[in-house]
Amino acid sequence: MTAKDRYGLELTGASPAAAELYQQALDAYHCYAGEPFPLLQAAIADSPGFVMAHVLKGYMTLVGSNPKVAAIGHAAHTAARDLPASEREAGHVTAVGALRDGRIRDAGRILEDVAIGWPHDVLALQAGQLVDFMTGDSRMLRDRIGRVRAAWTPDMPAYHAILGMHAFGLEETGLYDRAEAAGREAIALEPRNNWAQHAVAHVLEMQDRRVEGIDWMRADAETWSRQSFFAVHNYWHLALFHLGLDQFDAAFALYDGPIWGEQSNLAFDMVDAAALLWRLSLKGADVGGRWTALPDAFAGLPRGRYAFEDVHAVMAFVGDGRDAAAETALAEMTQALDGPADNAMFTRDVGLPVAQALAAFGRGRYAGAIELLRDVRHRAGRFGGSHAQRDLLDLTLIAAAQRAGDASLERALLAERAQAIPAVA
Repeated sequence: MTAKDRYGLELTGASPAAAELYQQALDAYHCYAGEPFPLLQAAIADSPGFVMAHVLKGYMTLVGSNPKVAAIGHAAHTAARDLPASEREAGHVTAVGALRDGRIRDAGRILEDVAIGWPHDVLALQAGQLVDFMTGDSRMLRDRIGRVRAAWTPDMPAYHAILGMHAFGLEETGLYDRAEAAGREAIALEPRNNWAQHAVAHVLEMQDRRVEGIDWMRADAETWSRQSFFAVHNYWHLALFHLGLDQFDAAFALYDGPIWGEQSNLAFDMVDAAALLWRLSLKGADVGGRWTALPDAFAGLPRGRYAFEDVHAVMAFVGDGRDAAAETALAEMTQALDGPADNAMFTRDVGLPVAQALAAFGRGRYAGAIELLRDVRHRAGRFGGSHAQRDLLDLTLIAAAQRAGDASLERALLAERAQAIPAVA
């Protein structure tokens, strides 16, 4: 008899014991907290032909990691692709293969079809939303989850995960009141849900509710940060709230502590560290020698895989005054334009001109940075990230206008920014 999950979906190749281990790992993955990887390893040791255990292993290691960790994802796909699988499971295996090959949009479409056919497949929804984040598809961030909301009720164990994902999608499409309500409801159901925690933080960031943001993030930080593999990003949000209030010491304390104190080698953590230092620098804060270690970390990542990461690598090189390293990275990004995967488009449309703008800014060529950023900022969503992350481009443009002495442009951009902050009742 084939094992099934709690929603009746087949788990081909799993013993009852392995199925339970997988469910525990999946529950942790929904929260981005806990220790899912050892549970998956134990499930695979028990049932080597358990296809969905290999699939989850692939999703966990192919996104936002580093070459060594990504190699685990490659091996997971190799192990899964010839195993017996249901139609739903085969869709997952194909999606993991697309991610492995850099065909990010293909993975998103495959997972879209899986979730349409099996609306209780939470992993298809979660992995799909990560793909939407990587491609900057705000509408799909919302609608991928919105399509299945009617199939879920509060008594279902993973309902908090559905709420947390929908909250983020609602936020990225400007539906802030609904996003905040869904995110807070998710946290009430599962306080360790890091994704829901971050969705509410996004709402508060976009509405410039910074004191409330600090309170939201600090109120129960021990719960959401414990054994969290999303803690760096959530602490980054807390740092942004402090930075918006010009509380530089608090922002630096977070950088030196949970954000970069242990100097993560994972790409998404490096991205957050670079973005925070760059924003502090734009504000005129003295970052001291903090730039030095970050470019060294980025040097260990290959260029040309994902333009969003490449841009932040250039940011780190420029921040530390490593002009030669920045030029090398720009050349590597230029080579990526000829690549076969989605990153060629991400790099062409957004990544390369943004990286060139950052390099120009770092050399004091503010007029050149202004031209590049004015041209690209309205299509910046095409290379991924959230509105809050891409706001760094507008902040850099404003700083470039100020340093170039273009008072009219600076005034216009500041007025634009003030008008864009939604009113809060």
